[in-house]
Amino acid sequence: MKSSLKAACVQVNAGPEIGPNLLAAGDLVRRARDAGADFIAMPENVSLIVQGRAKVLERVKPEAEHPAVPFFADLARETGAWLLAGSLGILLEEGRVANRSYLFDSDGRIAATYDKVHMFDVDLKGGESYRESATFRPGDRAVVVNSPWGGVGLTICYDVRFAYLYRALAQAGARILTVPAAFTVPTGRAHWHVLLRARAIETGCFVIAPAQTGTHDQGRQTYGHSLIVSPWGEVLGDGGEEVGITVADLDLDRVEEARRMVPALTHDREVAVERIGF
Repeated sequence: MKSSLKAACVQVNAGPEIGPNLLAAGDLVRRARDAGADFIAMPENVSLIVQGRAKVLERVKPEAEHPAVPFFADLARETGAWLLAGSLGILLEEGRVANRSYLFDSDGRIAATYDKVHMFDVDLKGGESYRESATFRPGDRAVVVNSPWGGVGLTICYDVRFAYLYRALAQAGARILTVPAAFTVPTGRAHWHVLLRARAIETGCFVIAPAQTGTHDQGRQTYGHSLIVSPWGEVLGDGGEEVGITVADLDLDRVEEARRMVPALTHDREVAVERIGF
């Protein structure tokens, strides 16, 4: 198992048409590879961002027909890097959609897929409202996949608010956690850095979190700030608000070092909750 890794986050501003989004992401992936990255991660909804169920259903495809799957497989093979397509909208048989992450190995094979478990159903101040569950079917399994650098745990965006998922992934062998995202601006400003650093600290894992940025279909805005975080909670790279790449060197021996110093993953205890005065 390799002890060092140069990782990259690709930060994009996806629009409503798949073709141009793939070309833009592909150019940035090649830039990241030219910068020496061996593991290159792209954000949630990397191939498409549109507002509204009808628009989504008009554009998404079943996995066997989705142009992004062979595109990114070929790109991984071309570059020789492991490539995370943060998520694609995959049309399912029952007419719903999976928000599905794909990890391709350096030969272009699908090493793993993961369907987003937690649906972003929220009402923010200023009238900003989302109902992901109206269009998407939640997944029901956590995923850790072996890689040349050890276990990689796959998650997507809103999952980051559910610490139990990341603890389970770390205890199942993850040394690296991926959190591709399309965070809103209000929640990003308030919570993005804090949540990602907390997930790294709690698990003793590196966190790689590529993000969407800028203004999208119908004025939707995303926060950007793709992050790479160490197991001690240090921010090793921050993509800011512009489209581009963020690259950082990961010393994977720091995973074991952090877990030796604070072995919290081995200190679980079952507790009963006592409710008083309700």
